[in-house]
Amino acid sequence: MTWTEGLKFDGRGLVPVVAQDAGTGEVLMLAWANAEALRLTAETGRAHYWSRSRASLWAKGETSGHTQQVVDVRVDCDGDAILYRVRQSGAACHTGERSCFHRVAGDPELAAAPDPRPVLARVQDIVARRHEERPRESYTTYLFDAGTDKILKKVGEEATETIIAAKNGDPAELASETADLLFHLLVLWQAQGLPFDAVYGELDRRFGAVPRAGSTAPAPRRASDGT
Repeated sequence: MTWTEGLKFDGRGLVPVVAQDAGTGEVLMLAWANAEALRLTAETGRAHYWSRSRASLWAKGETSGHTQQVVDVRVDCDGDAILYRVRQSGAACHTGERSCFHRVAGDPELAAAPDPRPVLARVQDIVARRHEERPRESYTTYLFDAGTDKILKKVGEEATETIIAAKNGDPAELASETADLLFHLLVLWQAQGLPFDAVYGELDRRFGAVPRAGSTAPAPRRASDGT
């Protein structure tokens, strides 16, 4: 018995699928899949769906190029809904918006929704765009143009100022200096070609084995991790 045999497909043989950004947790879109779409997704690692309007299978990005590489597939507790955790290339929405859920319900009309991604994800996106586009009068562009030594100098300065702020015992100063340090680290990662996911992946490797609530099994710990 495969995992799909336990799903509760509707009368048309379909199940709703939510696509979620695996890095930020952002909900990108809702679509539908049948058993064949789920099989193709599992086999290829690329998100496949069933188009109800065209009555056909489709791979996300087959015409737009905005593909979804699937990190994993999750099934809800009742087996009647699916979650694709994906790496989204380009916009998920056919309108060109990153997410299909780009409008918020107001009174009485819909309004543009704020970016729901965590602030660190939004900043790293800006840093990546600055690196590619190099707009004039941008401080981030200045850092990239100045090179690694300048960026390293700023990281060192901000680390020192963060330490001083902590010693001063001023929470507002510590928050400000920590934000400066995080920003310059993001610039350093980008300049060095270090994928942001590599850092988050290393953290996940160290802390991802933390037991669920109610579990008595201790999480693995290695002295070299410093955790």
